[in-house]
Amino acid sequence: MNSARTALSPLSTLADLATSHAGASRVFHRHRLDFCCHGRVSLEAACAEHRLDVGALINELAAEQARDTDFRAWDDAPLGELIAHLLGHYHQSHREELVRLHAAAAKVEHVHAAKASCPHGLAEHLARMHEELEDHMQKEEQVLFPMVASGRGALAAMPVQVLESEHRDHALNLQRMRKLAHDFSAPEEACGTWRALYLGLAALERDLMQHIHLENNVLFPRALRS
Repeated sequence: MNSARTALSPLSTLADLATSHAGASRVFHRHRLDFCCHGRVSLEAACAEHRLDVGALINELAAEQARDTDFRAWDDAPLGELIAHLLGHYHQSHREELVRLHAAAAKVEHVHAAKASCPHGLAEHLARMHEELEDHMQKEEQVLFPMVASGRGALAAMPVQVLESEHRDHALNLQRMRKLAHDFSAPEEACGTWRALYLGLAALERDLMQHIHLENNVLFPRALRS
């Protein structure tokens, strides 16, 4: 895929637009369009499924692109540079944030357990997410990334298949996280920790979806062709 050839059109896929157009992933996230694990559908088809006006969404994408001056298209970057970005920007961040968010969730559940609006079960779910994501990232760091870096990406079909399956599990975990946290909408009685927790969960959701997108739709296809 070459970002210069990706048109802002109803027939372009969510994955291609998220890769090549500044701000597209933010627009898709606002409208709950899955551009990471189900990004290979057209914008037109996604809008039809979610009852969105495709013309209005294209206008929104164009407006968002005009405001984004720091966007980096990774589809043409050297694979080593992309891997370094994934490790530094996402792997390390997820490890740190999930520890912090789990601690905050445990505190909120302990202090506010009697409230109906309390996100019961969230801390336990975040602990499971952390464990599963750590196992997944270790596979990438110890198996896939070294294969790609050594020029053996074309031999990585089986690891990629496993990792893509686990990405779908991570996406389901994000859906469960959002449900337990009541769509990240803090109630009136929420304390500062509770509100900060929901803001952090929303940021984690955005980052993990972008992480999965870059692997599913940029790194994996390019690695298998290398």
